[in-house]
Amino acid sequence: MSSLPATGFGLGTSLAWGTSNFLGGFASQRANPFLLATISNFSGLGLLLVLAAVLRAPGLSIHGQIWSLLAGAAGGCALAILYGSLSSGHMGMASPVVAVLSVGIPATVTIVRVGSPGLQRLLGFALAILGVSLIGKTEDKTERRALGMAVLAGCGFAAYSLAIKQVGPGSAIRIELNSRLAAFFVTAVVTLWQKKFRHFPVSPSLWATIAGWLDVAGSLSFIRASQTGRLDTAVVLASLYPAVTVTLAVVLLKERLTISKAVGVCAALAALPLIVG
Repeated sequence: MSSLPATGFGLGTSLAWGTSNFLGGFASQRANPFLLATISNFSGLGLLLVLAAVLRAPGLSIHGQIWSLLAGAAGGCALAILYGSLSSGHMGMASPVVAVLSVGIPATVTIVRVGSPGLQRLLGFALAILGVSLIGKTEDKTERRALGMAVLAGCGFAAYSLAIKQVGPGSAIRIELNSRLAAFFVTAVVTLWQKKFRHFPVSPSLWATIAGWLDVAGSLSFIRASQTGRLDTAVVLASLYPAVTVTLAVVLLKERLTISKAVGVCAALAALPLIVG
């Protein structure tokens, strides 16, 4: 089996997820992150409903439904928190921290349950710790707040991954549909509770809608990457999405990284393929 399709789908995943995070963070600079996460989840949910109907995706078992809903609840909160951390103007700091934690925590759980991952992954953990420590050197309260939100978002996405693992076999579209439904419900409830939806922002809402479509496209592209090639290749390529977010922030928003943070970002990104490889 040729690895070319799997490579293309894997790179497509990182491009879609990285761009989605950038758009969500950019939009959150102009509106409430939970409102925009709700819009993003709603747009993704709509796309998945169409796909499920057209492709006649089979349903899930009760076990699969429960775990996919739990995964969506965790992922929905994490997405909103991620948008908040990215909206602070520190995308180059927040995105790699989220990526390292969202990959590193499930890997650590696997180590505890299965055993040592070997020298390569241990080296990846060391690089991740170095990267997070360098990125985490804060100079003001804004940076500390952004870093704290990035850590929470990373833990939320890690919980999402661990819950998805418990779902077991089933239709990927149906799993993602259930997950997105729960994410939409959670973020909508928080948005209503905050009462920060009276001034509906048109422009940021459009960006959030596109971000939701890209997020779903990235998820489906990742599924195709895992189906057409080796799973480890798909995960490594997909895990490079923070590089896209950071690059867009530097090029389009003119974000500036200090030398120590730049080194930390590089170390964090270098840790990702080692951890999941």
